[in-house]
Amino acid sequence: MTNPYWPEITRALDLTPAPFQETGTGALPSVHAVSDFAAATVAAAGTALARLDGRGAEAVTVDRRLASLWFDMSLRPTGWEMPSIWDPLAGNYATADGFIRLHTNAPHHRDAALSVLGCAPEPEAVRSAVSRWQAEALESAIVAAKGCAAALHSPDAWRAHPQGRAVAAEPLVRWHRSEACEARPARLAGLKVLDLTRVLAGPVATRLLAGFGAEVLRIDPPHWSEPAAEAEVNLGKRCAGLDLTRSEDRETFRRLLASADMLLHGYRPGALEGLGFGAEARRALNPGLIDVSLSAYGRSGPWGERRGFDSLVQMSCGIAALGRQQAGLDRPLPLPVQALDHGTGYLLAAAALRGLARRAEGRTTRAELSLARTAECLKSAPGSLSPEHPITATPEDFAPDPEATGWGPAQRLRPPLTVNGQPPVWRLATGPVRRHAPAWA
Repeated sequence: MTNPYWPEITRALDLTPAPFQETGTGALPSVHAVSDFAAATVAAAGTALARLDGRGAEAVTVDRRLASLWFDMSLRPTGWEMPSIWDPLAGNYATADGFIRLHTNAPHHRDAALSVLGCAPEPEAVRSAVSRWQAEALESAIVAAKGCAAALHSPDAWRAHPQGRAVAAEPLVRWHRSEACEARPARLAGLKVLDLTRVLAGPVATRLLAGFGAEVLRIDPPHWSEPAAEAEVNLGKRCAGLDLTRSEDRETFRRLLASADMLLHGYRPGALEGLGFGAEARRALNPGLIDVSLSAYGRSGPWGERRGFDSLVQMSCGIAALGRQQAGLDRPLPLPVQALDHGTGYLLAAAALRGLARRAEGRTTRAELSLARTAECLKSAPGSLSPEHPITATPEDFAPDPEATGWGPAQRLRPPLTVNGQPPVWRLATGPVRRHAPAWA
């Protein structure tokens, strides 16, 4: 097996680069090698798990076909429908000098964009208003209003951009200095994982950890929901709610954090610090905590605190522009799946598992990843918009038994990963956010 991404990924995670066992064939149509990337990132998480038992990549099997399909949606409802993943105003719009993507799925991000555009909340009105702006000027105005948008950059323009240069200089996984802590056995079963992540990379990571035995407690703020993603990613997790602006909820969170083994968080850089839970405070509260975080554009450069999502990063970093060029289109062409989210999710899980191995040696772990740096890894290998064997889901790709969810029955794709012959097994049905008490089981 020769996977173009495996050397960089294993170096970043300090994993022995032995070949994992790959089954399945085919590729998703993409300007970059998304199916290879899916197989490699899933294998990285599996290899980090296998290493806990003293085994390496040879104990890991990944079905590249199923891994590619899991990079989209793994759940197919039976007799009910999941809401659309996109708000009606979200999407790509032509500006006076190019294109911009508006991300309006969250109500406050939608309100921010509309406040800048000064138009009615209707697609045609937005299209007309956007057409009068320069792309980067509109991007800056929406970001200043605490919204989310991304102008289209070519690959060359991104390489020359101050943030593009900052991202390229970052490692795929940034490991902070390790300190001594109490050594504990490196077992995932029963491990307490506190999940402060939302769509989509972080929840993918904690879904995998739950499937191999971790006790995952997801915490969301009041009024937050992800209607199109909750059924997909809340599998195997307890899901509670806390308002960290309230003193009593901060105290509850403090107790949970003090008793957790792992914390995965995707808050915008600086947000946890503002709530009194910065890195030093977390370390003081829980010296052995395995602390892994995610950002959109990395922690350095002029966009180090910028909000962002997979679809925006694809616009910023040249992926959507390259797709447009290679397909000969007059509009941006993104990847066929949200590969930055899913790939980063499996890398987050792998980093957390490497942290578990480090703690067994009496060393702390704090690691950071970003969607934009994951994009640089993905862009290192070309793909094809017309692969010889394109991948599409078939009935045989789904598990034979229906899955109960909080919304109704569904079919789930068979898992793409086995470790030591065992696939993930999720013992809690998926369901809405905030349906459990903020406590460990």
